[in-house]
Amino acid sequence: MTDGALGIGLAGCGGFAEFVLDAIAGLPGLRLAAVADPSRERARLLGERHGVPALGSLDELLQRDDVAAVLIATPPATHAAMATAALRAGRHVFCEKPLATTTEDASAVVHEARIAGRALVVDHVLRYNPLLRAVERLTGRGLLAPPRRFLFENDASDEDLGPGHWFWDPAHSGGIFIEHGVHFFDAARALLGTDPLSVRATAVGRPGGPVDMVSADVVHPGGVLASHLHSFTHAHRAERQLMRLDHGFAETRISGWIPIHAEITAWVDEDGARAWEELPELRDDLLAVEGFRPGGGERITVRVERDAGSAAPARGRGEERTVPHRVTAVLDLGGEPRKPYVYAQSVRAAMADLVRAARTGEPPVAGPVSGFAAVAVAEAATVAAATGAEQHVLSPGPALFEGVPA
Repeated sequence: MTDGALGIGLAGCGGFAEFVLDAIAGLPGLRLAAVADPSRERARLLGERHGVPALGSLDELLQRDDVAAVLIATPPATHAAMATAALRAGRHVFCEKPLATTTEDASAVVHEARIAGRALVVDHVLRYNPLLRAVERLTGRGLLAPPRRFLFENDASDEDLGPGHWFWDPAHSGGIFIEHGVHFFDAARALLGTDPLSVRATAVGRPGGPVDMVSADVVHPGGVLASHLHSFTHAHRAERQLMRLDHGFAETRISGWIPIHAEITAWVDEDGARAWEELPELRDDLLAVEGFRPGGGERITVRVERDAGSAAPARGRGEERTVPHRVTAVLDLGGEPRKPYVYAQSVRAAMADLVRAARTGEPPVAGPVSGFAAVAVAEAATVAAATGAEQHVLSPGPALFEGVPA
């Protein structure tokens, strides 16, 4: 690679692969080297579109000296084996979620990544969304307390998921918790800052059909509860998603499974009100995500109602104080029409994270341990739904990976 860019080879040339290649086109420090798919025709068409060689398998990609990293865009059941093969061949890996369909396989991939000393990024796009990043920063600034409750409700579409689609086959997808729920188990882990302890879950389906609705209540340390519901039962036009965080004296409501709009309400004192009023001037810093190119429609607005109604008490650390002002802050990435753009830019930011991690050796934001942790709670939820019994969630602590080089 005479240009010094990280050469990446794509494994899997379906529709999602096309979306990813468009999203990462022109990313500094990255160069598409080749594409591969068992369907030679599909690989040929995508290769011609991007002006790169078209191959028939991952093995052929790994034989190329110009492929320093592998982008895995295949169905979930193939991810662990492909990631393992790439890591053993000394390549960095960008893996579409989930990292694996079982905790055993996910753990094995974590081992391989550490032994190989290569970067591995899991495409948990919510980690690279500016709104979730802003909530983390507001918590770090002390404007929001750590969440006491996490709730996510996802009424998604099944219009593109016909009866024979691999999504409905747990042997290929792992089931809804693993194929889709990992995004939100990972987001809860990031926003709550803790690994989950246990989970209870339910799974239901329409008569004669597959499981198309699941829910899970996940307990985090300190009595923090995260509730997740996923329903694939709607038309596209009727899709809706809501993430809600209870911060005690404040509430955050984020809409869209690709978040594009957030509204925060909080009761604060006068010093707090002034701090909130400064946020619009800090918009660029609050919403910044490396590799994510702002679209120009991002905005932060803050309204303070001083002495709004009866003063509300705020309790914490054994004391009580009166907070007389109500704050309403809106963080918006450009409205519903910007959803595809935000999705693409989140994927772009995740790939930029891989480039950075490969160059510096520093851990990525959504790395192998994040991938393992999301699969661990998803698998526990799947078992809990099947058995009706509460399940312990394996923690990605040091004991699990003891003896593996960091």
